[in-house]
Amino acid sequence: MKFHTYNGVFAEEKKLGQKLEIDVDMQYPIEERVQHDDLNETVSYADVYGTIREFVTTHSFDLIESVANQLLKKILADYPSLQQVTLRIRKYSVPIDGIFDNVEIEVAGVNND
Repeated sequence: MKFHTYNGVFAEEKKLGQKLEIDVDMQYPIEERVQHDDLNETVSYADVYGTIREFVTTHSFDLIESVANQLLKKILADYPSLQQVTLRIRKYSVPIDGIFDNVEIEVAGVNND
């Protein structure tokens, strides 16, 4: 998933924004939950995408680590049937002297039902 967001330590990052890419891995008991080829028995990818889009386009943080941690908490809270969620967030416009494509953070969490 790709979004234009306004995260970063520097004022120009918050003013101009930059692209974030987000990967999400969701684990839940598919073999138990999905018995009838029915979307209501599973987690809707469209709903998860909407949750992520709404969150990253309406919140601003200095650190992508904070984006990742807060978004992880939101997904786990909003989708209690998910057993585990892993997020990878890549930021491409990074004000660091050096040659690289992006910086990336990965966080994972579990629902304790």
